[in-house]
Amino acid sequence: MSETAPPPGLVRPQPRRYRARGRAHSATVRALGPIALLTLWWAASATGLLTPDVLASPAEVLRAVGELWGNGQLPDALTTSLTRSGLGLLIGLTAGLTLGVTTGFSRLGDELLDSSIQTLRTIPFLSLVPLFMVWFGINETAKILLIAVATTFPMYVSTTSGVRATDPKLIEAMRSFGMGRLALVRQVVLPGALPSLLAGLRLSMTLSVIALIAAEEINATAGIGYLMSQAQSYARTDVLAVCILVYGLLGLTADVVVRLLERVLMPWRTPQGATR
Repeated sequence: MSETAPPPGLVRPQPRRYRARGRAHSATVRALGPIALLTLWWAASATGLLTPDVLASPAEVLRAVGELWGNGQLPDALTTSLTRSGLGLLIGLTAGLTLGVTTGFSRLGDELLDSSIQTLRTIPFLSLVPLFMVWFGINETAKILLIAVATTFPMYVSTTSGVRATDPKLIEAMRSFGMGRLALVRQVVLPGALPSLLAGLRLSMTLSVIALIAAEEINATAGIGYLMSQAQSYARTDVLAVCILVYGLLGLTADVVVRLLERVLMPWRTPQGATR
């Protein structure tokens, strides 16, 4: 059978061939951006474009890391901040997941709760800082609850969306076999909503770091935020840079954790960008 020629101005479609990339190649490409930024930072400090009173050089920041780690300030601050962030995130994820399943799976729950939660969701969590200080004082409770509030709503929105997207025919079929509501949620709805749940987890974990920074501005006496306030008082830009880098590493670690969870829980999914 003879092939027909394509119309003038068009070409015959050809299947695109994808080249598999190794993990080492991918890791190298991902590292190029941070290495470029670090090189620019070092060059600006070495040539005097960036003075120490504006931002310390990479070498000074490394010395500050050694100093803070050696005297125990950095490990103690990191432990305190991780505890705050972890507790707040745990409360927020539990609340968001529970509310999301309730409103996404139950019409009564949707009618009772969704409008109120959507209204609360529009309130910036930073605006709650003064109110939390009045209610709970400047102790740990206010900081942990602020992180919990910030992380509840991303998880709620993602869970609700994932639960509502579950195939209704599948739910009806399982009901016809006598499966109860709790079993449906546990064995059908939540596994089907797993991509949305992991998306919500990623957003919540990122927001937990942002909320941690805001929470530690509430008269903290320990944690990374306390280190920053002390460094600000003494104009230690090297310590300030260390604290900022620690916050950045916490956010990066959260993202890596979610990516690993995606690979473990959904091994059939193609990694993002693998087909481009």
